[in-house]
Amino acid sequence: MKFNKMKNILLPTDFSGNSKNAIQYALKFFEGENCTFHILNSQKPTGYITADVLYGAPGTSIYEGILNDNKKALENMVQFCESNSEKENFTFIPKLDFDNIVDAINQAVALNNIELIVMGSNGATGAAEVLFGSNTLKVIRNVDCPVLIVPEDYTFENIEAVLLSLNYQNEVSKESVSLITEIVKKNGASLKILEIEEEDIQLAAQTNQPERSFKGLNLEQYSIKNIPASVAINAFEQLIPVQLHAMIVERKSFLDRFIFGSETSKISYGSPIPLLVLHH
Repeated sequence: MKFNKMKNILLPTDFSGNSKNAIQYALKFFEGENCTFHILNSQKPTGYITADVLYGAPGTSIYEGILNDNKKALENMVQFCESNSEKENFTFIPKLDFDNIVDAINQAVALNNIELIVMGSNGATGAAEVLFGSNTLKVIRNVDCPVLIVPEDYTFENIEAVLLSLNYQNEVSKESVSLITEIVKKNGASLKILEIEEEDIQLAAQTNQPERSFKGLNLEQYSIKNIPASVAINAFEQLIPVQLHAMIVERKSFLDRFIFGSETSKISYGSPIPLLVLHH
């Protein structure tokens, strides 16, 4: 199945192998679709010392002098993408921004009607960020747009099954239902819904009715109680093959507990497959 509507996809890059791998994944993920990929490299001006400014090329602005190398690297990335998608209806737009990663991405999302951000998961220096990388975590927490996180060195596999994990407090928005449904239909995949009830979480009245939201799809439902979400999902992914995991986060609370574990369990979740983060 093909979707003819033009999609705007944001691909942040720091030119690392990990971000390049995420971009390669995105090209495979959207094969057969009509897409504009906005390839974004952002730089903080404060990251440069005075000498970089003093010895910029004559006749250029300070910013142009600093970013010549990045412009060239961005051009090379566009050429790489074009050569790897010659048969596709893809357009690639390079973008350089003098800003921190969150502000640069928020601006790009707003200006270009971005529907999805695709990022790599690595690039961390601190132990608490080793699973997703500091920039990826900042984006998940502070950008209100779906984010597809590709694990380091993960190679695209045909999507035959999609896992949607739900905490009982999660509502599935129409936008999230639409995106998940589109992915499942395009790939002819099954949707496996795992509802997780953690013993230490005060439950709200259950209003989720996923079978109604995802009517018409090849749907399987599972539920698990009294086990931390990270443990439940790790076990599920080991037992049942899935190629994409979608989860809904309420910005910080569930995300932090899910990734870093509770203070008592110290259990954290490192996704072995691409993770689609949807905001509540």
